[in-house]
Amino acid sequence: MSGVVSAMTGPRRDPAVADRLSRRRRRMNRLVKGLCTGATLVGLVFLGLILGTLLWLGFGGLHWSVFTEATKPPGSHGGLLNAIVGSLIQTLIGTAVGTPVGIMVGTYLSEYAAGTRLGDAVRFVSDVLLSAPSILIGLFVYQVLVSPFGAFSGIAGGLALAVIVVPIVVRTTEDMLRLIPVELREAAVALGAPKWKSIVLVCYPAARDGIATGVLLAVARIAGETAPLLFTSLGNLNWSISLTRPMSSLPVTIYQYAGSAFEDWVQLAWVGALLITLGVLALNIVARVLLRPRR
Repeated sequence: MSGVVSAMTGPRRDPAVADRLSRRRRRMNRLVKGLCTGATLVGLVFLGLILGTLLWLGFGGLHWSVFTEATKPPGSHGGLLNAIVGSLIQTLIGTAVGTPVGIMVGTYLSEYAAGTRLGDAVRFVSDVLLSAPSILIGLFVYQVLVSPFGAFSGIAGGLALAVIVVPIVVRTTEDMLRLIPVELREAAVALGAPKWKSIVLVCYPAARDGIATGVLLAVARIAGETAPLLFTSLGNLNWSISLTRPMSSLPVTIYQYAGSAFEDWVQLAWVGALLITLGVLALNIVARVLLRPRR
């Protein structure tokens, strides 16, 4: 009878051993929690220092002429109007071209090419492109669009940014569509909807927030890219919105002004960095408000 009871209750544990195990687990838990807290504080401190420095040095030169005047020679108290407009134009081109391509490729990988060799190859190329240095993308676009025509242009800069957007949107679109339950697709098919319609009317609305987040990440990435634009749109100290001519941009202007020996140009470089940061922050806030779940 005692053997049966022992088999049902399992081996008896020594209270002293159990107490030592419990104390060791609590110590390990406190250690890991302390390390995580310390790492978080270190990250927040460095982030706070960066943002504090940016605000301290950027707000000092923020005035209306920054938004109403183009860049001028040193000592002329110019602004950043041409750089701001050029960045907006090239970012819009990159987003408008790269987002549909990325969504289509991500949809193909998730819905049509799952488990196929072609799908694996496309996914591998997309992952390689996602981790590729942006300067290589700039060199590629330079060889394709700039060197053959013998001129830098705003359209070349926008397309270089589009190449950066594509793999980011591909990855987020594929991941978000894979999270959608199979039952939703089956329900749409059971009602007689073709596959493309179930994707458009069922899968896309369900994955809307995730796909939009991927697009925002891509916009935040290309908003501060400098290397691809140095090889494609080059930059322009004069006012120009022509897509077939060199076009100014905030990242290139910051790159040129930050290493300058003139104090007013260095000040404008800090103002440009502040504008990029505030623009990305405002974009994320607006998107979160618009994409907030509604009852």
